[in-house]
Amino acid sequence: MLCKDIRDYQILFLSLFLILGIFTRDWTLHPEFIAVAIASCIITQIIFSLLTKSQDSFQPINIRSPLITSLGLSLLLRVDHWPTMALAGFAAIASKFVFQFGEKHFFNPANFGIIAVLTLTNDAWVSPGQWGEEWWYALLFLGTGGMILQRVGRWDTTAAFLGAYSLLAAIRNMWLGWTWDVYFHHLMSGSLLLFSLFMVTDPRSIPNAPISRIIWAVSIALLTFILRNFFFLPTAVFWALFTLAPLTILLDKFWVTPRFSWGNKTELLAENHQLTIIN
Repeated sequence: MLCKDIRDYQILFLSLFLILGIFTRDWTLHPEFIAVAIASCIITQIIFSLLTKSQDSFQPINIRSPLITSLGLSLLLRVDHWPTMALAGFAAIASKFVFQFGEKHFFNPANFGIIAVLTLTNDAWVSPGQWGEEWWYALLFLGTGGMILQRVGRWDTTAAFLGAYSLLAAIRNMWLGWTWDVYFHHLMSGSLLLFSLFMVTDPRSIPNAPISRIIWAVSIALLTFILRNFFFLPTAVFWALFTLAPLTILLDKFWVTPRFSWGNKTELLAENHQLTIIN
């Protein structure tokens, strides 16, 4: 018996975060921009799916993935005009079909869309501090994100990223002689936790093998630390993920493991125990 698709819970949680951000953080986010993000992602998914689908294939087009991407864009990206949001949605979904290796896309779609409009336009920005550092946001993100990661078996990626980044931040904190409240406030950032739990753990674009995921996540943490503290880049996590995304191809070559497939409960449990996924 098939279990409920875990992506449904992810859609529910991201929608909840969006509502919370609008009503508790006083975000200046226009509803029409959210609608544009959803429409552009879903339409692009449908167009590319029809263009690439085999003529003898009658599988229905699943809109869960583009919906998740559109909610991620709405949570993280800020624009002044709707065409910029439409461009972000198009670039995000198109990247899944264009940048593939072995039938696997290696860029996180939402991250690719964000980097695309940050690079190509002067109308987009990301506000890493938009969630503040309130503890109850952190508990909410950890609870909901933890539930999803437990089901898809990707806790190792979050633990490796946060562990490596926390260690580097602690060393820097001691070197500069700062008080530990500065350190903990930084690690409790809602944006950092959202990235750690919902973006860097995308099971369809990150390395397949557990050891590969750990190496990959630690590398992203190191590059994030360098970009943030030596180049003073506030969007360091997004640039680090974008830059190191192709590393997935190399790591999958060294440690060959069946790629993740959204499936039934038996398959997900098998993945949690590092067994073969049934495709």
